[in-house]
Amino acid sequence: MKIKAMLMLAALAIAAGAAEPIALFNGKDLDGWTFSGPNQSNTWSVKDGVLANAGSPAGYIRTTKDYTSYALKLQMRHLTDGNCGVLLRVQAPDKVWPRSIECQGQRNSLGDIWNIDAFPMKTDPARTKGRHTVKLHPSNEKALGEWNDYEIELNKGDLTIKVNGLVQNTATECAEMPGKIALQSEGSKVEFRNITLTPLE
Repeated sequence: MKIKAMLMLAALAIAAGAAEPIALFNGKDLDGWTFSGPNQSNTWSVKDGVLANAGSPAGYIRTTKDYTSYALKLQMRHLTDGNCGVLLRVQAPDKVWPRSIECQGQRNSLGDIWNIDAFPMKTDPARTKGRHTVKLHPSNEKALGEWNDYEIELNKGDLTIKVNGLVQNTATECAEMPGKIALQSEGSKVEFRNITLTPLE
């Protein structure tokens, strides 16, 4: 009877589409990640469970695997004012900058969206100028040096970005294609931790 009950629970979990979070960053090394180019090898480091970026030169670190639909959660903090970002559905080739959707990482602009290389998507025209879509609310980031929660859900064509629990931006009709996830090096000394992904497919 116990085995039968366990099989029934497993079947229910599969039917419900349950998925376990995947740790994209193991807190120890860069397993599962690669650099956009050789100039990034000294830009990124790992210590005490934190992925640190020196801010220059420009480039990024990206996953070695492709992902399409997922809920991505991470914590990030700026040690200096400046820019960085989280890139979604990154397309080859590696370059500065690759075709992708950028969830802005610049200090006081978390939640903004930048469209890179004409990635197919739709945003609110009232908040969009060129490639840039500003967030819905004033910045709700924490003080310099404090950790912010960045939650990004990209489910088929729909994108939702939360900063510290507040929905700051959305987009629709995002081109549904597999791609890498990348973290930018673009001027700010910034740290990342607790990077997890829950598949939504």
